[in-house]
Amino acid sequence: MGLPEGFRWGVATAAYQIEGAVGEDGRGPSTWDTFSHTPGRVRDGHTGDVACDHYHRWPEDVALMAGLGVDSYRFSIAWPRVQPAGSGPVNGKGLDFYDRLVDGLLAAGIAPAATLYHWDLPQPLEDAGGWMERDTAYRFAEFSYLAAERLADRVDMWITLNEPVVVTAYGYAFGVYAPGRTLMLDALPTAHHQLLAHGLAVHALRGRNARTIGLTNHYSPAWAASPDDQPAADAFDGFMNRLFTDPVLLGRYPDLMDDAPFVRSEDLAVIATPIDFLGVNYYQPTRLATPSEGPLPFDMVDITEHPTTGMGWPIVPEAFLSLLRTLDSRYDLPPLYITENGCSFPDEIGPDGVADDSSRIDFLDAHIKAMRTAIDEGIDIRGYYTWSLLDNFEWSEGYHPRFGLVHVDYETQKRTPKKSYAWYRDLIASSRTQTEPR
Repeated sequence: MGLPEGFRWGVATAAYQIEGAVGEDGRGPSTWDTFSHTPGRVRDGHTGDVACDHYHRWPEDVALMAGLGVDSYRFSIAWPRVQPAGSGPVNGKGLDFYDRLVDGLLAAGIAPAATLYHWDLPQPLEDAGGWMERDTAYRFAEFSYLAAERLADRVDMWITLNEPVVVTAYGYAFGVYAPGRTLMLDALPTAHHQLLAHGLAVHALRGRNARTIGLTNHYSPAWAASPDDQPAADAFDGFMNRLFTDPVLLGRYPDLMDDAPFVRSEDLAVIATPIDFLGVNYYQPTRLATPSEGPLPFDMVDITEHPTTGMGWPIVPEAFLSLLRTLDSRYDLPPLYITENGCSFPDEIGPDGVADDSSRIDFLDAHIKAMRTAIDEGIDIRGYYTWSLLDNFEWSEGYHPRFGLVHVDYETQKRTPKKSYAWYRDLIASSRTQTEPR
């Protein structure tokens, strides 16, 4: 691969998707607990109550990472495990779990990369208005400080928010994710309050001497269905790709937030507090057309000329390269980390006791090569985290999609590395013999 010296190979997970133990050691309910236990919200009534039982089986999972040879593990800290009410006293047993995990990772030679918010808002905060309320941003800053107070001496990489655009769109606008509200364009305050939370958290983390702080955004290149549909593609691009990046890196919002009454004059300076890196999550491009009706300025149109994953998502590695080039041309970028990239397929254990997920290998190989091209072109990319280490609870789809390098039998919790696990292990090992000085 000839990657720069110090390049980090990693894997990523999220607390609600793998931990389970939702009622143990003082953890409070999150919006996802409430949502998944509401009939009709999650496919087949699946919940994260047990998930991959990572809360109890984390040593086995760290051993799997050590077997891969990864440099780093991106995990999330469950806010309701640390502050069950979303404010007030710390739940010491909750922080103790992350203490054990971080120490276990370091003992295995794996650098912890902690995400502070991966969508599991404490339910009491949602009951008070959730991300529609400005106060939630201040509560998040407090939580960030408490987490760093315990862990900043050993965690060298911090991510404030994961994919805030998904929380705004799926959680508050369309209602397909927790908390399940259908506010449509009236959900825009949740975008601003998450960004404010990010900026406040950066200050809180710096106050506890946290190293290497960034934000992870979800990006999807916007393709116009026809030349006449370019305004629809531009509108989608403004929402999906710029709304959560322009304020952080440029200190201003794109047009759709002009004159928003919930944006105070001092907020953008807080949001634009310098960060050390930008996390990029990429899965697929999106094709847009002019809507015939409805409140949104775009309609999503299927992309049919490319192969698809088990989720029906088009596989377009060249769109990944295009995205990286666009980000590089649009902003004076800090270093980038690819904090999520992966795919779901209906992997099954074969007669030989292994899941042959050659399609995942092809996906990862093509996207890593696209990333390598971007690096060769001078884009400063410092690491790549595949999604995910384990098959896990995939939000509203429950346990049906499988994104892991490791197969999980949810009845027995048996972990079985797939063929992609061995492929990724060998890729990492071979890349270490070909690093280039930065």
